[in-house]
Amino acid sequence: MGKTQELLPGTLDLLILRTLVRGSMHGYGIAQRLKQLSEDVLQVGESSLYPALQRLLLNGWVNADWGTSENNRRARFYTLTAAGRKQLAAEREEFSRIIGAIQTVLERA
Repeated sequence: MGKTQELLPGTLDLLILRTLVRGSMHGYGIAQRLKQLSEDVLQVGESSLYPALQRLLLNGWVNADWGTSENNRRARFYTLTAAGRKQLAAEREEFSRIIGAIQTVLERA
């Protein structure tokens, strides 16, 4: 089995926004979904996740409401806003541009 990877700076916001496209989720659910989708390669800890969610809230890219989780605990559920959808599109485009540039350097070096 491969090792767990740290995320590149700036990619956590992109991944959280993308995860919320399908609907409202609480923080633990977001972390679990990222872990699942990446086949256990990406594991986001609370010390990274919750500051990122707070940053997204302050930027108006997500909303948050209190609710009850599936195991009957009080949890904050995050929802993507229209501004968040727009930001996601912009970040995906920029990420693709950067990955393309890295790939070009790797092929030509």
